[in-house]
Amino acid sequence: MQLKSHLCRNKTPNMADVFGMALMDYQKGRYTEDIKTYSSLDEEDVIPVPYLFRTFDEMPKIEQKALQLARGKVLDIGAGAGSHALYLQKKGLDATALDNSEGCIKVCRERGIESSILSDILAYSGEKYDTLLLLMNGIGLAGKLNNLSQFLQHLASLLRPNGQILMDSSDIVYMFDQDEDGGYWIPNDGTYYGEVTFEMEYKGHKSAPFDWVYVDFNTLQNACESNGLDCELVTSGEHYDYLAKLTLKE
Repeated sequence: MQLKSHLCRNKTPNMADVFGMALMDYQKGRYTEDIKTYSSLDEEDVIPVPYLFRTFDEMPKIEQKALQLARGKVLDIGAGAGSHALYLQKKGLDATALDNSEGCIKVCRERGIESSILSDILAYSGEKYDTLLLLMNGIGLAGKLNNLSQFLQHLASLLRPNGQILMDSSDIVYMFDQDEDGGYWIPNDGTYYGEVTFEMEYKGHKSAPFDWVYVDFNTLQNACESNGLDCELVTSGEHYDYLAKLTLKE
């Protein structure tokens, strides 16, 4: 699995214009190139813009499972082109697309999503929901591992009683060199190995560097335990990725 496959929907403010421009171009029939990505762990890569407009049948099984588990009033966080919210809306659910990119929200509306919010998730506190969706490594919005507790607490504040948070992430330990005994050579620099710095570029427009974090399941489970949340492993993917369901402790 390449990092790009878990970086497609959730954006930080300094990269929102990159996504917005790319999605608007595709929506308007002006698609000529993809989004380039540069990371502290990986070489140059691309996010294919058409992939952001995929149908349910084109989604990975982890995303399909999350959408099947979604219920009630749903907030799709980092909605991007709105593919998840649109699917849920067509199923009859009350789904809202949230994104901090004006271009992304315009695309969501043009695709027919009835409820959308232009906001950063950490600045949003308007409603409470039965399901929060953070797919394609939405937990990356926390940026750094030491921000994870505050991030989880904010998400919990948006839940209705008996609500759920469905999020996926990856254990990127596989990106490090492995020795003969099966151990991994991870730099001992005091930082969590899942912390990555990214930049993105589209048609000559480049984002400022931004922090992103991939969280292995055990680390997520421990963070949830410390913040009043139960954390259940729903399913694992084929590339060190997993889907987790978080609920408020009774």
